[in-house]
Amino acid sequence: MQLGLRLPQTGINQAKKENIIHLAEEADIAGFHSLWVLERLIWPINPQNPYPGSKDGKFPHDWQYIFDPIETLTFVASKTRRIKLGTSVVDMFFHNPIILSKRFTTLDILSDGRVIAGLGIGWARDEYQASGIPFKNRGDRADEYLQVLKKIWTNAIVEFGGQYYDIPPSKIGPKPLQIPHIPIYLGGYSERTFARIANHANGWICTIHNSLRQIKLNIDMIEKECLKVNRDPDDIEIAAIVYPNIEGLSSDDNIKPTEPRSKWQRQQTKARHLLNGNVEQLGNDLRQIKEIGIDLAILNYNRSPISNNIDRIIDVTKQLDKLVR
Repeated sequence: MQLGLRLPQTGINQAKKENIIHLAEEADIAGFHSLWVLERLIWPINPQNPYPGSKDGKFPHDWQYIFDPIETLTFVASKTRRIKLGTSVVDMFFHNPIILSKRFTTLDILSDGRVIAGLGIGWARDEYQASGIPFKNRGDRADEYLQVLKKIWTNAIVEFGGQYYDIPPSKIGPKPLQIPHIPIYLGGYSERTFARIANHANGWICTIHNSLRQIKLNIDMIEKECLKVNRDPDDIEIAAIVYPNIEGLSSDDNIKPTEPRSKWQRQQTKARHLLNGNVEQLGNDLRQIKEIGIDLAILNYNRSPISNNIDRIIDVTKQLDKLVR
């Protein structure tokens, strides 16, 4: 399993140019797999549908302050040489497919072919409302959208006539450096999403919090969908966004696996949640994640005690990388 990192792209204290440069350059030197960014359009005060990752349904606080994903990666491309650059994810419907294809292509060329296009169809009705995009028929629209993207990236003359997108015979260039096209990873958890991955994508992006059982079931479903269309399931890379929380470690502490110092701490350690603990425990958790079929873990430290210390983030990730190799 390889390790990637979420860039400090969100949150007023984390999303700073110097943080982005520092983390990107150090991650590139360290040989990590990839750097990732997300997209959010708005932070609704009273969400029409609650955010599933919070108890009160509110969007994460750091999403109130967020840099654009592709512009951020374009900037990072000029500061790095080897590390891959991915979106996890861009909600495709909020962008015209021709314009989005050109933005990804430009980034792919300027980065010498290091881009991964992580795409989703969104779930927040407020963002659909703000974009003027219908919330219904998202699945059919997504199937067409992906066909359009791949035609633009691969065909000398692009022509498409569908229910949602219509392109007259046209030349649309340049084409991406990566052949046959920029890798497409999809987010989502529905059966139809898994079928879409089998038919159109190169990878799946999921999020892991405190349970591996459902993720393993989802991976099994993707494999079944691949077999239905005579595709090798190993062609699909499985990426997981995870939130490591180095307990008892502040930005000023030394990074060393330590034994709990009190009976209460020992009791808490026994009942700890997945990806919460010292470096050694997190390494064990990542090995379990690897065993269920995850190929790439994208580490998001933005809500951890070391979120403001890039050097600590790099050091911890180096230790975890050794533990999961």
